[in-house]
Amino acid sequence: MIARMPFGSTGHMSSRVIFGAAGLAKVSQATADIALSRLARFGVNHLDTAYSYGEAEILMRPFLADHRDAFFLATKTNERSGDGARRGLERSLERLGVEQVDLIQLHDLVEQDEFEQAHGPKGAVEALSRARDEGLVRFIGVTGHGLRIPSMHLRSLERFPFDSVLFPYSYILLKDDSFRRDVEELLSLCAERGVAVQTMKSIARRRWSEKGAPVAPRSWYEPLEDRAAIARAVGFVLSREQLFLISSSDYELLETILEVADSDPGAPDVEELEADLSRFEMAALFDGGALEQI
Repeated sequence: MIARMPFGSTGHMSSRVIFGAAGLAKVSQATADIALSRLARFGVNHLDTAYSYGEAEILMRPFLADHRDAFFLATKTNERSGDGARRGLERSLERLGVEQVDLIQLHDLVEQDEFEQAHGPKGAVEALSRARDEGLVRFIGVTGHGLRIPSMHLRSLERFPFDSVLFPYSYILLKDDSFRRDVEELLSLCAERGVAVQTMKSIARRRWSEKGAPVAPRSWYEPLEDRAAIARAVGFVLSREQLFLISSSDYELLETILEVADSDPGAPDVEELEADLSRFEMAALFDGGALEQI
């Protein structure tokens, strides 16, 4: 069984691998049912979805009808206004077929104008706080992509006591000195305040090249597919005791990720990670500039 640990200060013992429902964005109901049915075998008890993940929330509804109490359920909103965030939350509740989600996250809160709107008067933070008081949601988090997001999470935590953060984390991204310093500062603050730390894009190989991209990719980036390399990438994250790992948006890799996490791969050697960078021609998904956006 995949190890569990407290999800920040929420009181929930979450599996260290969280099911990323972005992997359901482009699948059938039958495929979604199969993917969700695999989770119990590995002890996964935490689901992460979003309204923006295609039909994922709707596809999860039949499963949640029978298993809601067994899972910590998180979703996300891209809305920054208070009215928009409230409507977004209510829409997700309807699509999921539940009366309450455990965690609502402000999705990809990176840009300055959106940051100010979300945190300002009549903004999303204010509205979601009211929704929490009404019992529609239990906790509030914040997410984001790119190399700027750890520093933006630090700013968000100055403005509001978020319960969780989510950002990209991998060996290759941490080779950027500025990003690594921001990550370490964020991790220190989260440990001090009991904020749950979730990571994503941990098994990414590189962005798709124009010639190499499939007609209908399951993920916007090209993931690692070699099992040993995936095990090292997963081990790199889980060897940091503070971190949770969200599974890939490529649903066909779910079983491999769960199996290697279940085997407790441990921390890989730097030499092995460096060899993977060369062997698989890996490249950082983000560079703080032209490649900052997904």
